[in-house]
Amino acid sequence: QDNSFEQFIINYCNEKLQQIFIELTLKEEQEEYIREGIEWTHIEYFNNAIICDLIENNQTGILAMLDEECLRPGTVTDDTFLEKLNQVCATHQHFESRMSKCSRFLNDTSLPHSCFRIQHYAGKVMYQVEGFVDKNNDLLYRDLSQAMWKANHSLIKALFPEGNPAKINLKRPPTAGSQFKASVATLMKNLQTKNPNYIRCIKPNDKKAAHIFNEALVCHQIRYLGLLENVRVRRAGYAFRQLYEPCLERYKMLCKQTWPHWRGPARAGVEVLFNELGIPEEEFSFGRSKIFIRNPRTLFKLEDLRKQRLEDLATLIEKIYRGWKCRTRFLLMKKCQVVIASWYRRYA
Repeated sequence: QDNSFEQFIINYCNEKLQQIFIELTLKEEQEEYIREGIEWTHIEYFNNAIICDLIENNQTGILAMLDEECLRPGTVTDDTFLEKLNQVCATHQHFESRMSKCSRFLNDTSLPHSCFRIQHYAGKVMYQVEGFVDKNNDLLYRDLSQAMWKANHSLIKALFPEGNPAKINLKRPPTAGSQFKASVATLMKNLQTKNPNYIRCIKPNDKKAAHIFNEALVCHQIRYLGLLENVRVRRAGYAFRQLYEPCLERYKMLCKQTWPHWRGPARAGVEVLFNELGIPEEEFSFGRSKIFIRNPRTLFKLEDLRKQRLEDLATLIEKIYRGWKCRTRFLLMKKCQVVIASWYRRYA
């Protein structure tokens, strides 16, 4: 219920993770259709870049203004920090404050004078400004670092490398918000180089009990996880896409013309395969390098046909093997019978 600086930076990290989720799923989804030349109706979705900018902008962001308050001379309090927010962020559509110049919040009695509210992608969160300045300073004095570095214990000495006289830095130590912002930037840069897979976990109830399903709680999680936008984009587009070569390799046994080997371009082979199976044209589209399947039922049908075909092929292989084995045994028995008969006639 009471959110302070710690929850603020945690929610900032969540915003950045949501932003990269949007970049790597929803945005990439629509850009792929453009790259592949697929006819596509653009779906609007909420991009939380505006919220991230509100927090991390180098000039007008909340973290930048907090650092400015911590570093400027004169009397600095949490109230002066809130006053600065009211001046700079007053007109921002995702920022609310009781003393904001935006008159629609002046009569909002649910918002105390010492608080501000941010409309995050997951919903509105109210923050108490008390302690923001002190927690953001989080200073480790230079003489303390030097004293700890002179300790005889190797672990303590390793924990305070900034106390090394050879590495003395006369600059003011970075604030907690700046350090966290740099860490988040490093995390985002690392994630951008990966190919992440997202697993969204839904908590059915707060009691951690079985057979209890809280519909309101589940709907709330679906909204703030951004699943609705993802589902809208997926349903409007194509549920499955795959390169022509692996697609042909997986389903080629379903068509006599492509089995066991297809001589020609992979795309032509996939076209022959889908035409032979009688799949409606509205259920798939051919991109520059991939086949796009609109409905999951079509994919399930292909998998069922493939499963049945594999069983038929397994039966065929088993039948041929059993026939070969029985014929080999029969020929061996026939050969033995001829040998036995010839020797019997010789001594008869």
